[in-house]
Amino acid sequence: MKKRQVVMKSGRSSTTSSSTIRNVRYGECQKNHAANIGGYAVDGCREFMASGAEGTTGALTCAACGCHRNFHRKEVNTEVVCEYTPPNS
Repeated sequence: MKKRQVVMKSGRSSTTSSSTIRNVRYGECQKNHAANIGGYAVDGCREFMASGAEGTTGALTCAACGCHRNFHRKEVNTEVVCEYTPPNS
């Protein structure tokens, strides 16, 4: 599942602006299913897939393994885009 968050920041002058784009992806499941017996075993789920639509409780549950989204490794890719417009003469 990928989420995209765009943050707009304007600079001090009216000629400079920058934006930050963050892409969030949830990777493999890290839940230890054998913790109660003192072992370590993961289920092998490779990527989070939401069970429901965005904004519902199903959006936080993985359709593949049934775990909460917090058990999946979070990968955040950040891109900063700066735009400059020269002042008018």
